[in-house]
Amino acid sequence: MNLVISEIIENIKIITLNRPEKSNALSSEMLIQLYNALNDVEESVKVVVIKGKGRNFCAGHDLNELLNDPINVKKHFDLCEKVMHKIRELKQPVIAEVRGYAVAGGCQLVAACDMAIASENAKFGLPGIKLGLFCFTPVVFVSRCIGIKRTFELAFTGNEIDARTAFEWGLVNRVVPDDELERETIELAKMIAKYDLDVLGEGKKFFYSQIEMETFDALSYGVNTIALFTSHRVAQEGIRKFLEKKK
Repeated sequence: MNLVISEIIENIKIITLNRPEKSNALSSEMLIQLYNALNDVEESVKVVVIKGKGRNFCAGHDLNELLNDPINVKKHFDLCEKVMHKIRELKQPVIAEVRGYAVAGGCQLVAACDMAIASENAKFGLPGIKLGLFCFTPVVFVSRCIGIKRTFELAFTGNEIDARTAFEWGLVNRVVPDDELERETIELAKMIAKYDLDVLGEGKKFFYSQIEMETFDALSYGVNTIALFTSHRVAQEGIRKFLEKKK
């Protein structure tokens, strides 16, 4: 069964989690297919969108997979880690299009994406503690997205937040009416897809590298990177065009 569906519209790849009857819960097979879909992104693609089919984005990990012995459970989460790595390794910016529930591993997936647009009906949370299982892996990405105390509250209460709160906390970039979600996501993707893939890829790589550094280490890294990148064909052409327009 196709648990993940891919399609390309112009130079945007749309990846859809296709398990709506289970609220797109992440099984091992779905994670394999999601990784493959991300790994197969063509050079012609400038932006990737991840969405869920049906009423929900993703309700987290399939709990049936967590009833196995620890070795098999680790294999399941190793697959999830591979997906997170792939999202960050891609040259292309990745946008989460979020409708309905994005909780536990689904909330982690939103936080791992480079940007996110949420429907007004979206709900976010780290409810693992209610099951006697702390959201160990989701906390890693969510805490880096919204900060320590807000993540601590989500993880230690199991409470949900609505889309507007997620926006105010920095988990999503914008909140839109449900019937405008797809259009708004594609518009944002098209806005980014106008730019050269080398620029997008180098920018994304630099962004995530510098954010873990001390401020002036990051600045030195930025100085070296921009000095090298100004010799790139795209940068040279862009600078010349701008200067000619000014003249």
